Amino acid sequence: MSSEYTILRVRVTARDPDTLRALLREARPDVGGRVRQAEDGSCTIDAYVTPEEAEALERDGVTVHIVEDATAVGRARQAEVGEGDRFAPEDEVPQGLALKVKDT
Repeated sequence: MSSEYTILRVRVTARDPDTLRALLREARPDVGGRVRQAEDGSCTIDAYVTPEEAEALERDGVTVHIVEDATAVGRARQAEVGEGDRFAPEDEVPQGLALKVKDT
């Protein structure tokens, strides 16, 4: 897996809000959603990072769990999209700067 174009969605869990705040201030990952706090005081947030950044987030009091490869999910969703304008009338004449080619 080439990490050059790979973005992972990870779940970052810190033992307390102060630890999470310090991590976010230092690493500044691209976070998604809001912080969830468990009954034991630990805090969890999702982040979008490269594999190298995911490794760098782990430290004392912080765990990182890989949820999914967001790049692969995005590419799969893009493959679902068709080509052309499905709302255009079938007899529509193309417009724009191009040469008109006649069928032979």
